[in-house]
Amino acid sequence: MYVSHLTLHDFRSYPAADVALEPGVTAFIGRNGQGKTNLVEAIDYLSRLASHRVASDAPLIRAGAEQAIVRAAVVRDGRTAVLEVELNPGRSNRARINRSPLPRARDLVGLVRTVVFSPEDLTLVKGDPSDRRKFLDDLLVLRTPRLAGVRSDYDRVLRQRNSLLKTAGAARRGSSAQEGALSTLGVWDSHLATTGAELLAERLALVEQLRPYVGSAYATVARGARRDDADIEYRPSLELGGARTQPELAEALLAEVERRRKDELDRGISLVGPHRDELLLTIGHGAGPSTGASADAAAGASADAAAEADADPGAGDGEEAPTSGGPRLPVKGYASHGESWSFALALRLASYDLLRSDGDDPILILDDVFAELDTERRAQLAELVAGAEQVLVTAAVAADVPAALAGARFLVGEGKVRRDDA
Repeated sequence: MYVSHLTLHDFRSYPAADVALEPGVTAFIGRNGQGKTNLVEAIDYLSRLASHRVASDAPLIRAGAEQAIVRAAVVRDGRTAVLEVELNPGRSNRARINRSPLPRARDLVGLVRTVVFSPEDLTLVKGDPSDRRKFLDDLLVLRTPRLAGVRSDYDRVLRQRNSLLKTAGAARRGSSAQEGALSTLGVWDSHLATTGAELLAERLALVEQLRPYVGSAYATVARGARRDDADIEYRPSLELGGARTQPELAEALLAEVERRRKDELDRGISLVGPHRDELLLTIGHGAGPSTGASADAAAGASADAAAEADADPGAGDGEEAPTSGGPRLPVKGYASHGESWSFALALRLASYDLLRSDGDDPILILDDVFAELDTERRAQLAELVAGAEQVLVTAAVAADVPAALAGARFLVGEGKVRRDDA
């Protein structure tokens, strides 16, 4: 799979842009602020209908413009399809394939697959649990596009349920307003359990499939690391016991919702469900933290987390540290800067390898990532991705692009994108 042509209208800084692309490596070179990242961001947007840089579509539309259009010719198995999305602020976006309108814009998701490496990837390791949940959900949707609808349904249920919890919690006990809100809440409890169980089951399966790829990728990019030095584990917001099927998970969610009812009414928010779960990232350090200062710190972190959970019924939305007798440490808070970068790269490389195992070769986007890496990691990453069908690289200077990624080059500046054939 590769993009053979990209056309932009009023996207980001570009009134208009037309770029002919080809398989292999293409590098966009230009000073910061000249628009090189905007080009690869547009291709990634077609993949997920979301930007890896901002949370909403508004910044993607050029200042003063009424809408933006991203259009790309995508070649897959020798056949070309033209994918197009029209971004409309304040209104529904529209999507087309070969000029034919799609019923919903999200029907475009997954038709082109991308994996983006960027400086923001450190948030996967050092950021909030929501960043790691988003990482999982984006990968789920790329592999199974229908799950975009499940995720959207879950978010809608969550908003409605939170609104009812606030209403019921604020109403006078025993009043008709509270009784009405509580009776309606039961319906949304069921919706939360049903949609939440589907999302939870998919995440649990994904993490198990992703784990071996993460270990292998970390061993490749981290100095002296072994395959079992890096691990990921899904930590749900409730005790699952042996529940694994969707009906079992729905039943477990519903039971936990009932158990936490008073806490939820007191706080006016939903405290149970996939939106409270965590993807725990851990690294091994020799014999583990059973002795020494690291063990004491890990044990202290566990005690602090337990105390916080007792004081706050909603605690658990953060990273959990292992006990002092365990052989592993959470990456967040314990890993060095280099180890954190290695783990972030391993997550992206694992995503790429998992998508390839599905039979696709995703488009790889390396957005200003080489400027953040030392020489050894640059060379390792370049060697790992050089064989992809299409690799798109952005860099401020040509020297930041490793020799292993030699290929087509475009110079980006003053609103223009021109091929450099020198």
